[in-house]
Amino acid sequence: MNPVVRVKCLRHVYPDKTEVRLCGLEFVVYPGEKVVILGPNGSGKTTLLAHIMGLLKPVDGEISVLGVDSSRNFVALRRRMGVVFQNVDEQIIGPTVWDDVALAPRNHGLSAQEVRARVEGILRDAGILHLADKVPHYLSGGEKKKVALAGAMVMGPELLILDEPFDGLDPRSKKELVDLLWKFNRECGTTIVMTDHDVNLVPLIADRVYVISGGMIRFDGTPRELFGRPELLGQANLEPPVLAELFAGLAREGLPVQVPLTVEEARQQLRSLLKGYVGCGRPEHGRDVHAAGAAPAEG
Repeated sequence: MNPVVRVKCLRHVYPDKTEVRLCGLEFVVYPGEKVVILGPNGSGKTTLLAHIMGLLKPVDGEISVLGVDSSRNFVALRRRMGVVFQNVDEQIIGPTVWDDVALAPRNHGLSAQEVRARVEGILRDAGILHLADKVPHYLSGGEKKKVALAGAMVMGPELLILDEPFDGLDPRSKKELVDLLWKFNRECGTTIVMTDHDVNLVPLIADRVYVISGGMIRFDGTPRELFGRPELLGQANLEPPVLAELFAGLAREGLPVQVPLTVEEARQQLRSLLKGYVGCGRPEHGRDVHAAGAAPAEG
């Protein structure tokens, strides 16, 4: 498959002479993937997204988005790409939710009937049709994120870019947003690229993860591969999930476990390890405690 995004050894210099360099591994995203970019503040995550969106032009490096140079084809890519910024208040400008989500189809010259169908459809898909006549300014943080996401998805983009989409959201709103992203990826085939700093959310949303720090793309792999290398997260000033640290420690001590991605995976492995025990720490049928602990892991 031809990649949706390919970035190789990017270098950008801002007007104040601040230089951002991202070399190391190539950044490549294939159709239908859900990719998360992890890295500390100032590592270049947002700069990378801005170049993918075509908002910045690199001094050096190669960038291809949907087969073209994004910085030279910004207008052509607008309809094929949806964007949700970290601060959604900067992109929600309509007087009502309906008007805001309708901006893109109206700007693309769709008929009133097509605009109505698209807006109603995406608001329904996002679960916010009941907010259509509300003033966006007065919505909750989670509701604003959904409005911004609906506006980004209303034209059915092939690529969706999100910058720290879970920032400032409560746990329920995070879960609802994760579910929406899964829905658009699964049902619409939308390729998703996002930055994030909440490592615990990575296994819920990502097929593949990139880690950047110190001007280098240092890792490209699955969430399970990443969580099996907590030292890499430490080098990028990122805290590994508690479960990952716990099970990595158990594995180092010789227990037959692998780093779990979810609480359910952890529960199944612990249940397997503890199989054969009864109350008060007594092993069933007189089995040795350490022998019981060496039972093969499930999952």
